[in-house]
Amino acid sequence: MLSRYRARAAAVAAGLALLLSGCSTSFAFGLGDPGGRIFAVGAENEYANVIQQVGGKYVQVSAILSNPNTDPHTFEASAAVGRLLNEAQLVVQNGAGYDTFMNTIEGAVPSSSRKLIVVQDRLGLPESTPNPHLWYRPGTMSAVADAIATDLTAIQPAHAAYFKARAAAFARSLNAWTSAIAAFKSTYPGTPVATTEPVADYLLQAIGARNLTPWAFQADIMNGTDPSAQDVAAERNLFTQHRVKVLVYNQQVTDSLTESFITLAKANGIPVVGVYETMPEPGHDYQSWMLAEVQAIRHAVANRVSTEHL
Repeated sequence: MLSRYRARAAAVAAGLALLLSGCSTSFAFGLGDPGGRIFAVGAENEYANVIQQVGGKYVQVSAILSNPNTDPHTFEASAAVGRLLNEAQLVVQNGAGYDTFMNTIEGAVPSSSRKLIVVQDRLGLPESTPNPHLWYRPGTMSAVADAIATDLTAIQPAHAAYFKARAAAFARSLNAWTSAIAAFKSTYPGTPVATTEPVADYLLQAIGARNLTPWAFQADIMNGTDPSAQDVAAERNLFTQHRVKVLVYNQQVTDSLTESFITLAKANGIPVVGVYETMPEPGHDYQSWMLAEVQAIRHAVANRVSTEHL
């Protein structure tokens, strides 16, 4: 069975073939912004948010995936997406097999001048990286912000100092999050947790939590396949035997199985915390979103209180 990511890419490829079949030219309505701003696109809204923070008044930014109330794995192509990519002077995408649909769209509307940042490549990770949710990994967005500043400078060299300063300010603004991570790790070392899939696994590793959910179970849920009966039983035991302090689940993607584990955790007095694949908006930027997730996990462990929605 195709993973959800590969299935999404296949759907996009099919959709784009239909969209482009009647077009003899690319989606064109004028590169750039009349005010002289750089037009940039983030495949996911968390990356779009960082572009905006670094580029400030000199960028106009759009996001492809931005709705926290929908499954980001079921994206469908549209002519509007083709137009966005055709106009983009800078694109930031995750890579690691998460948003391969972007490669399909970029191939459909090629540009030799478009700057492209693939986060997986910037971090030196292989395409086969098991957990593609790279934005939960501390250090990722600082590296992305620096890369964005470099590429924006290449497009508009006159504003190099501005972009560099804003990237540095962005890095400093992550201190509250990293401090919260360190505080949790110091206060609650080795906290046992369960998950439905590895959305926030990088964050859980950073705070020193022990994820007792079998990796095969997480990977199966992430890839839309049925986990083995043995792994399902092992996951159930984490709750019925009170072996974990909190269940961290993908708030955007649930089914009858994951819902049953949420119900089981609650029935056994174990709080649940919903985490997101796209940044909840309005009301958050990347920094406040990541900090809120740590605070929610801490609240669950310290006070046995659930946070299903940020």
